[in-house]
Amino acid sequence: QVQLVESGGGLVQAGGSLRLSCAASGRTFSSYAMGWFRQAPGREREFVAAINNSGWSTNYASSVKGRFTISRDNAKNTVYLQMNSLRPEDTAVYYCASATVGFTTTSATNYKYWGQGTQVTVSS
Repeated sequence: QVQLVESGGGLVQAGGSLRLSCAASGRTFSSYAMGWFRQAPGREREFVAAINNSGWSTNYASSVKGRFTISRDNAKNTVYLQMNSLRPEDTAVYYCASATVGFTTTSATNYKYWGQGTQVTVSS
């Protein structure tokens, strides 16, 4: 079955950086777009970033554009989220997801498989 395993979360001070990784298995990784979403306490899950199947097209939420970078290594079946200039409002559980399509998509309904999530906490 398809498995997505996130890692790299933790506690960081405002202005710091973290790099999240998501290792995928059980599916032809290079055929599908990948995305990152996050959910803060008391809030709905929201889109953060997406990358198409080949890695040349990306899309970001306006709140993270210029600070976060999504990338993928199809040889390693892994997608990454580099997060710089972190803010307290970035605190959330971050989820990676595998889409049903190859192009970038911001809609959670286009993602079929989800990881278990990794906690990111940014202190002020």
